[in-house]
Amino acid sequence: MNPGKHTINADFFRQLDRFSFMVNKRVSSVYAGSRRSINSGKGIDTVGFREYYPGDEPRSIDWKVYARSEKLYVRQFEEDKSLTAHILLDASKSMDYPDKDTTKFEYGLMLAMGFAYMVTKDNDKFTISTFSEDVDISEPRRGKKYLFQTLERLETTKLQGKTDIHECIVRYSRAIHSRSLVIIISDFMDSLDSIRSAIYRFSDHDLILVQVLDRTEAQLQVHGHTKFMDLETEKDLKTYVSDSFKENYQRKLMEHMNSIKDTCYHVGAEYYAFTTDVPIFEAFLYTIDRRH
Repeated sequence: MNPGKHTINADFFRQLDRFSFMVNKRVSSVYAGSRRSINSGKGIDTVGFREYYPGDEPRSIDWKVYARSEKLYVRQFEEDKSLTAHILLDASKSMDYPDKDTTKFEYGLMLAMGFAYMVTKDNDKFTISTFSEDVDISEPRRGKKYLFQTLERLETTKLQGKTDIHECIVRYSRAIHSRSLVIIISDFMDSLDSIRSAIYRFSDHDLILVQVLDRTEAQLQVHGHTKFMDLETEKDLKTYVSDSFKENYQRKLMEHMNSIKDTCYHVGAEYYAFTTDVPIFEAFLYTIDRRH
């Protein structure tokens, strides 16, 4: 991270105290998917039964069901559990743009730290893990001490590699063992198939996608003979940027973004898109207003 560009300091966190981030803490002890829940017993609402497995607490056995069926079943409940927030921040080379002003990674880091701070205010666990071609998984913890340790770690993150959302999400999904809040912050410069796969894999969680772009990406502001450089491959592309080129670029970008948005809508996830010139607290206000 380029020194001196970020604005994460004591005042940043004081400003965040104005916001209250609503999260869905009500999670099922019957973890979605094929995994067997090990959390049964006293809770709020009964959501069903499952067969008794060795290791379950004997007191969780429903003896009335046993009397009728002569088989051991345990009652399962939906309960209020401590939330765990898993925040995944894109650290691929494409996030290191532009050279001047706030980069996409710096803006994404402010978002990630802001979400983590608001979760920490409720004494819930959080983790911020970075990904590109691989994912650097950090363990969820509580507390402001861990928050500042996380900030120190991320400020020295070296941005490198391509974005491989599918592979990283497959790996990361194995580290989540209960229904959680999952926030993915990225420019989502990856194939739609890869992004859709990630959305569906996390669709049983409280899922938020935040797309971060620079204004010059959202609205192509060059004309004539131009040389582009792919930050992830460092390859140059020389072309002539005409009005029709810009129109075609804008159309494809909007199709890409709308496809991500539509997939999120289909699974009940939230999708937000911001350019780095949007004041960071306006971005927080917008996402939080939408969740209330």
